[in-house]
Amino acid sequence: MKILFLTTHANTGGITSYILTLGAALVKLGYKVFVVSSGGDSVPMMEAVGIQHIQIDIRTKSEIHPKLWLSLPVLKALIQKEGINIIHAQTRVTQVLGTVLSRLTGVRMITTCHGFFKPRWFRKTFPCWGVAVIAISKPVSQHLSVDFGVSQKDVYLISNGIDLNRFVMTTEERRQEIRQKMDFQDEPLVGIVARLSDVKGIDVLICAMPRILEAMPSVKLMIVGQGKEEANLRKLVQDLSIKANVHFRDTIQQTQEILPAFDVFAMPSLMEGLGLSVMEAQACGIPVVASKVGGLVDLIDDGKSGYLVDANDPMALADRILDIFRNPEVSRAMAKEARHNIEKWFSSEIMVRETVQIYEQYSCC
Repeated sequence: MKILFLTTHANTGGITSYILTLGAALVKLGYKVFVVSSGGDSVPMMEAVGIQHIQIDIRTKSEIHPKLWLSLPVLKALIQKEGINIIHAQTRVTQVLGTVLSRLTGVRMITTCHGFFKPRWFRKTFPCWGVAVIAISKPVSQHLSVDFGVSQKDVYLISNGIDLNRFVMTTEERRQEIRQKMDFQDEPLVGIVARLSDVKGIDVLICAMPRILEAMPSVKLMIVGQGKEEANLRKLVQDLSIKANVHFRDTIQQTQEILPAFDVFAMPSLMEGLGLSVMEAQACGIPVVASKVGGLVDLIDDGKSGYLVDANDPMALADRILDIFRNPEVSRAMAKEARHNIEKWFSSEIMVRETVQIYEQYSCC
């Protein structure tokens, strides 16, 4: 079977990680996998696992941008030449593009909904969900039904999966090895790996730091990622006079190379489809404090496998982070429970198996 993934770009991020994990597994199963995008830093990783990447400039936020329509003849020819069996769209723009391609070629399209869409009139008038929609969490599935009227019979709940061969429980030796590479000693370290956008609530985490530092002056915060809010976040750090305790690092492709350095992983999102970086931290055995929003509530049983706090509440966030530092035995027990949950419910094997079932159900022979 031949699968064509459509996504606007292949830069490091949740959607790209999803395509890499799913695509690599499909290649091992004997599928031929193509990805069409505008390119990005993860293309070499795709090609290394046997995914064929075709670079076409389709990066835009407008569903009616001319470059999408200009790409149609090339994409139609690709689908017909390679005998594509399923089109799998990953973003709103590529849902629209994929819908047109499906009508032109007769190849069915499915989509994965990775988060929440604003219910704009164009999305309601031209839904473009395909013959089946994969929702990555229960809240996303509900969002599709309530806000867009997508029939539940067309929605399949398949959570993102973690490759447990890459993300393993952290040992003290591994922790020290990574910290030495980063020039960190034994300072208590809070970390977040995320796109630097307002929806991730990183400003809330920064605002929690003064309260944390009052109790534990040696705590450091590491913010890993890039995005349009970086300048504002750096200014906030400066305004709060905590620059010596906050470190910014660029986006990293192999997050398992940095997660073991953290003592606590924080995700204070205002909205979150599921939370891939949270899952990766849990798989590495890092205690997590996260907002009580979206799919994050599917990942954390409050007080048992991590802590949940109200969104946009820096004081509550600070207090829970301090709880983890002050109660190491409890924190280790929660981290082990979180790892167990990832193994049981959120492995890549489960995600791949259930996605393949959808491909087989809807593929064009």
